[in-house]
Amino acid sequence: MHSLNLHHLKIFWVITQSGGLTAAARRLNVSPSTLSTQLKELEQRLGSPLFVRENKKLTLTETGRVVQDHCDVIFRTASELTRALGRNSSARTQSIKVGSLATLSRNFQLQFLKPLLDRLDVEIELRSASLPDLLAGLRDHTIDLVLSNLPAPHAAETGWHSTLVHQQAVSLVGRPEEGRGRLKFPDALRTNPVMLPSSQSNIRVSFDLLMAQNEIEPIIIAEVDDMSMLRLLAGSRPALTLVPPVVVRQELRSGALVERCRIPDLQERFYAITRERRFPNPLVRELLAAGTPSSRRVA
Repeated sequence: MHSLNLHHLKIFWVITQSGGLTAAARRLNVSPSTLSTQLKELEQRLGSPLFVRENKKLTLTETGRVVQDHCDVIFRTASELTRALGRNSSARTQSIKVGSLATLSRNFQLQFLKPLLDRLDVEIELRSASLPDLLAGLRDHTIDLVLSNLPAPHAAETGWHSTLVHQQAVSLVGRPEEGRGRLKFPDALRTNPVMLPSSQSNIRVSFDLLMAQNEIEPIIIAEVDDMSMLRLLAGSRPALTLVPPVVVRQELRSGALVERCRIPDLQERFYAITRERRFPNPLVRELLAAGTPSSRRVA
């Protein structure tokens, strides 16, 4: 394979970002025929087509998807480097790319990002996915910071740093029409139905251990891996729900839900996962510095 031309790679990348040759040509201020010629030159160098035409639209081939993934890393890293070295001082907007577990509390995410929400000079890009996918983005510099309720797997070669940014007790909540009095934990779970996070949650693992220690088989009527859905179910079914209060903060304030029992032996922990970089995003440091007094690096 001949050496690749970054100019041709940039053209290909702009085509993928723009959705087609015509839009990319307008963006680059050249003719579509010129772009088509240069795209063909890149395909000849790679020895494989990058697009196929389907229903008058360009669709990436398998090779095209691989090249696009690498271009995303190359050009976003170049932009990050430019910002870090101060070569783009005339730009008014800073940016930060934050990834979070798809099941993570939206209330916690807003609380963590609050120092940046009122700033019009900051562009926030949010992405939800599984932890392995988010860590891959962190490794490839397409994500600056990952929010999770689990620390990153510890391995010396990864360079992950998991900082504990918030922790709080977990509660049993319910609708006011089902009762307002304080429940006796854990005995109340012998007779009251309960809705729980899924077995993939660190809360659930600790909860199951407490139940086993007290020889209780809870009446489980729902298991949910998405905290937003668990929040909705809490206000819709006649049962107790095991959640961190931050998840149902608005419902508790409005009286739609009431806290029936705080469980001091259970803690929900939230982590900000980063990776060592030569040119770190200053907005990451700002968010970590604004964390709660309990914030600390755990790995």
